[in-house]
Amino acid sequence: MRDELKYTEVRNYTTFTGALYPRLELSYQIFGPGLDSSSPTVLVCHALTGNSKVTGEGGWWDGIIGPDKLIDTNYYTVIGINIPGNGYDQKPENLQPRYFDFTIRDIATLFVNVLKQIGVHQLDFAIGGSLGGGVCWELAVLFPDFVKTIIPVAADWKATDWIIAHNCVQLQILENSKDPLHDARMMAMMFYRTPASLKSKFNRAWNKERNMYNIESWLYHHGEKLKDRFTIEAYRLMTNLLSTLDITKGRGSFEDVAKRIKARIVIVGIDSDFFFVPEENHNTFYKLIELGKDADYLEIESIHGHDAFLIEFDQLTNLLFPIFDHKSEKRDETVTLDTINGI
Repeated sequence: MRDELKYTEVRNYTTFTGALYPRLELSYQIFGPGLDSSSPTVLVCHALTGNSKVTGEGGWWDGIIGPDKLIDTNYYTVIGINIPGNGYDQKPENLQPRYFDFTIRDIATLFVNVLKQIGVHQLDFAIGGSLGGGVCWELAVLFPDFVKTIIPVAADWKATDWIIAHNCVQLQILENSKDPLHDARMMAMMFYRTPASLKSKFNRAWNKERNMYNIESWLYHHGEKLKDRFTIEAYRLMTNLLSTLDITKGRGSFEDVAKRIKARIVIVGIDSDFFFVPEENHNTFYKLIELGKDADYLEIESIHGHDAFLIEFDQLTNLLFPIFDHKSEKRDETVTLDTINGI
């Protein structure tokens, strides 16, 4: 498995906000047969605190990517690209102090720039969770002929008022807290889970050693854990990027923009998602079907909320298996309004 971190650069890049960057270095990893093979290619777009390490030891989506797993790296060549400034390559990034220059459209554009540089001129699949799912939406709009199928998981084509409000508070914590990264992460975890999820895990249990409830200890743990592997600048950048998600901005209505998309669209929602709420996914799917687009809607059933895309690997595998089943030539049936249960 070819998983070493590689680098390339983009020169004289002008962002969609009009900022010129003479040089941007981007890092990426490749898993599976490699680009010199004839295997289908899968781009995995990482979530807010994710990175290019999508599989293997420490891989954030190892539950569904790897040898003999859903996205089988014996067959598929899998590519993970780091959003510049996420800090995974531990190199100083000149864009971090100017995080507001960048939008998700820039990330999609930079990713395609990298892919073309390394010899990928069309993707079979682009899949991503949360923020990464938003990148998939932009890829399909910006480069209609570049990707055959997009699979946004626990994501939508826009940041709602709810998400923008959450991100606003996150940025205020980063600006004003005595322990900014720690405290921002504690607050964010409340949006990524549900009351039922926390009850099932802790049930008001008391931690005698730390003299606090276990839920409190868990939140503090996640705050400390993020501090160990993330910087404030990177978290600020990624949070702001999430707020820029909107494929319609400056382009017209959703219907106008969606008409440009040629890729098959497989939306994977979560019935308990408190962040990218399922109702928004349902509405998006309805509109796509009305436009005659090649679209599917699949749904994870879980008490765990938004983070279910990082927990419910068996369900995700079962839902997407017909799409990634390379051993069968039969294409799974497209989900239509009449075949959706419960919406």
